[in-house]
Amino acid sequence: MQIIGGSRVTLHFALRLADGMVAESSFDGEPVSFVMGDGTLDQGLELALYGLREGERQTLTLMPGQAFGVRDDEAIGILPKGRFPEDMALERGQIVAFTGAEGEEIPGAILEVDAENVRVDFNHPLAGREIEFEVQVLSVENPPPV
Repeated sequence: MQIIGGSRVTLHFALRLADGMVAESSFDGEPVSFVMGDGTLDQGLELALYGLREGERQTLTLMPGQAFGVRDDEAIGILPKGRFPEDMALERGQIVAFTGAEGEEIPGAILEVDAENVRVDFNHPLAGREIEFEVQVLSVENPPPV
């Protein structure tokens, strides 16, 4: 079966940076299952899957902005140091989980800490980067025709 909107897909995938560093991979673990369009995968990654069939393996390069969006300077915020637990050691590069307006978890990377404030980058860590996307489709179940 071919992947279409609403397909239940099970696959292995790897995301690599342009220098070959693996950012994320399921090949050494459990495969990932999801329904196309449910928001599990970034929209750019989903677009790369349409038309693939069970058993196919594909590697393609997604240019900056095709997956995970472009970097947005407005996604960098300055928060008062008092907003963090007093016993939390705040360090550059540390990833901290924040709670969004609707209760969702939003990761932020600490860029800078001074006596009063913490500068945090809320961009996706892969935003604006060239990504190699390797996928092996294990199974495809298409929704019933309407």
